[in-house]
Amino acid sequence: MTDPNPRITHGTEAKSLRMVILSVGLLLLLAALDQSIVSTALPRIVKDLGGLEHLSWVVTAYILTSTVVAPLYGKLGDLYGRRNTIFASVGIFLLGSLACGLAGTMTQLILARALQGMGGGGLFVLALSVVGDAVPPQDRGKIQGVFAAVFSVSSVIGPFAGGWLTEHADWHWIFFINLPLGALALVGFALSFKPRGTRVSHQIDWWGAFALTIGVGGLTLWTSLGGRSFAWGSGLSLGMIAVSLAALAAFVRIETTAKEPILPLWLFKMNVFWVTSVLGFVVGAAMFGAVTFLPIYLQIATGSTPTNSGLELIPLTVGILTASTLAGRYMGRTGRYLILPKLGMSGLAIGLLGLAQITATTPYPIFAGLLLVMGLGMGCIFPVVTTAVQNAVPRHTLGTATAAGILLRQLGGALGVAAFGAIFSASLFAQLGEAASQVSVGEGGSGIDPAQAAAMADAVVLAIHPIYWIAGIAALVGLAFAFLLEEVPLVNRVPPRGE
Repeated sequence: MTDPNPRITHGTEAKSLRMVILSVGLLLLLAALDQSIVSTALPRIVKDLGGLEHLSWVVTAYILTSTVVAPLYGKLGDLYGRRNTIFASVGIFLLGSLACGLAGTMTQLILARALQGMGGGGLFVLALSVVGDAVPPQDRGKIQGVFAAVFSVSSVIGPFAGGWLTEHADWHWIFFINLPLGALALVGFALSFKPRGTRVSHQIDWWGAFALTIGVGGLTLWTSLGGRSFAWGSGLSLGMIAVSLAALAAFVRIETTAKEPILPLWLFKMNVFWVTSVLGFVVGAAMFGAVTFLPIYLQIATGSTPTNSGLELIPLTVGILTASTLAGRYMGRTGRYLILPKLGMSGLAIGLLGLAQITATTPYPIFAGLLLVMGLGMGCIFPVVTTAVQNAVPRHTLGTATAAGILLRQLGGALGVAAFGAIFSASLFAQLGEAASQVSVGEGGSGIDPAQAAAMADAVVLAIHPIYWIAGIAALVGLAFAFLLEEVPLVNRVPPRGE
């Protein structure tokens, strides 16, 4: 009897499959890198383009658009073919990368980053879908492990690559480098992944996507600009928050009637989903907040170069990789996970509250130790928030539930970075006035007199303290929610042949 899903192990098909995985993995790496590669370049970007008060939007714009469009790409791939949709996604991503590299003002860069995110968000979803098309069910686990390693590698090399390119070439090259690599990966994908000719009819939740974009985008803008670009009690502020809340209320209403909703509301009736969503939201805000603002502290307050500031963040990544690996083995061996988010939130809170007390003279071993503890905490949480949900929901809703969890985690990152950016810039301008826009990078602020450099260093330290106090308190709240999590023992969810 013929196996309906034979393993591809030799010959032309095996080579073609390897090329598909290699090409998609490279595209996924580029999309993941662009979430972190800009962090170590931010001080230099601000120095060249100005716009310190909008600095966080260089990160937020990418995360926000990539998050909102991601659920749509999966259904577009079913409608118009995965191959065609990847071409469109990569094309938008590379066009956005070119626009980022050519940006001459902070506004242009932020708009280009939003365009780049609209392409990058598709790569996250389509990479997983392509695996389903090209790889037999019994082999998919190994390939998903390769893609998980891609995300881990991106968190290691992103800040370092951004710092190195900024210091030894120019910050524009952190975007231009995407063009040849993306084109190479796209050619490899086009040659190896042939059209399947199958289409699945979907009703795309366009109105839900539109309402979610207006609601979350408005809240993010209000959080980022309020108190500086306009007063909190102004008509513009009140109007913006009213429109955002109305859009979110409309989104909830739309999701109750949509045939294929972006965020199925019935998921929130499940303890495992809503609790892990809270945990993921907190971790998303903490992770992107740390990666965004710590390079600024290292370069301006301690005088590190962009390259060194990327290297100095490695303990955070080491902690994440170590703990996530051990947590995965623990869950695989015992089938349990309840202790992990408690340990993770505890470590995250300790690390964040410790960072809330650092100064310009804090010894690096202490700083590195705090990063390591924070990374260990994150690493304990990351595997749980996905695995627990996938284990608890019915198999036919596994993809939808996974995407919904990622959506909420990414939204935590977008809103967190926007809020932290507003706090940071408001504090800097309150302390330094317009001199805050002259913040320099590396070598303790070379090019200005020592007294001014010292004042800037102190201002940066004081500006990041509230960020980590707030994030640390949020982690303690997350710890309380971790005690509400119910444990559904993990079972073997390997799909049967032919699924």
